Amino acid sequence: MIDAAELSISELREIDLLDPNTFVDYDLTSLWRSLRHQSPIFRHPHGFWVLTRYADVVAAYKDPRFGSDGGNVLSTLMAGGDSAAGAMLAVTDGPRHRRLRTALVDALRPRTMNALAEPLRARTGELVRAMTSGRPFDFATEIAERLPMGTICDLMGIPAGDRADLLEWNKQALSSDIAGTTEADAQLARGEILLYLSDLVQERRERAGTDVVTELVAHRPEDGEPLSDEEIVYNCYSLLIGGDESSRMSAVCGVLAFCERPEAWRRVRDGEVGVDSTVEEILRWTTPAMHVGRRARAEAEVGGHRIAEGDIVTLWNSSADRDETVFPSPETFDPARRPNRHLAFGYGPHFCVGAQLGRLELRILLEALRESVTEMTLAGKPRRIYSNFLYGYSTLPVVFT
Repeated sequence: MIDAAELSISELREIDLLDPNTFVDYDLTSLWRSLRHQSPIFRHPHGFWVLTRYADVVAAYKDPRFGSDGGNVLSTLMAGGDSAAGAMLAVTDGPRHRRLRTALVDALRPRTMNALAEPLRARTGELVRAMTSGRPFDFATEIAERLPMGTICDLMGIPAGDRADLLEWNKQALSSDIAGTTEADAQLARGEILLYLSDLVQERRERAGTDVVTELVAHRPEDGEPLSDEEIVYNCYSLLIGGDESSRMSAVCGVLAFCERPEAWRRVRDGEVGVDSTVEEILRWTTPAMHVGRRARAEAEVGGHRIAEGDIVTLWNSSADRDETVFPSPETFDPARRPNRHLAFGYGPHFCVGAQLGRLELRILLEALRESVTEMTLAGKPRRIYSNFLYGYSTLPVVFT
């Protein structure tokens, strides 16, 4: 692993942020720190802007001149745009965004989330208790993979027999467990998910259920048209991807943080530190969605730099969440950290609609770990996923005592 603290400004600017290998080969904490201190806003050689300071990232989130309707992921923006623009919440702005957000917020109302809590608590407790025998196991595959996907599939009424395929497609859509996976492989996985969801939406139109897909199909705004099949499919895709990937990566990185810091786990386990503040620190520490992409609709200025109309701008949440001007001792994992204004769920109009669910899943996991696990130790070297968008690990060998 390359220590970016030893790199000069010219070397930092040669780091390829499009290449998934970069996020495996480099010490990311040192990389972001070096960029924030030496070149916090710069134009990458591939032609896009890189923002790494918290204040600049938040300013860009709030500025309507930076639009998401052309895409919100760097690779998509570099390829010319997102085919879901105007139909999926994350890549839609203005009145269409407000219309889609209203429908999704209605479908994900608190009582829907509350109904998920008890089944999730039972499933989580059972999985954790089964792994406290003292034998080594892979937390990533034997616990983390089974929780978020199960919950989001419960939410969408997806049959148990279909979930393994969806998980595999999800794991390939925005990342890879191995080096060398191509964009064509990712597109194929995304296509499989969209085809599956298209069939699911058609089923709900013919036979209603008691799930979020049915809620979206039945949504009738007071002013405006109901959602189209395309809009429902794309937003269910977004829920499926985001609801699984971000929660799974947060869970894995949280357990890794505790394995490496036994005293932090003791404080949480013994009740010295609350679960809610621990959830927020895990989210800050992990920041699964490393960046968000935007395109400038008009000439704008950020941090003294003029950005031209049409330019691609990337907001690096993973760097902003380690900014020492906002987070004292940011490279310390502190479960008691308050305040904790992290950007793991974004900021502003595009703040993640699934944030409540993500927090619920982490809270229930921590409660189950506190009840059953005295000690967590690493049993091998975890393996990082390959992605320039998602941060996390595909394996985490551990022992729970």
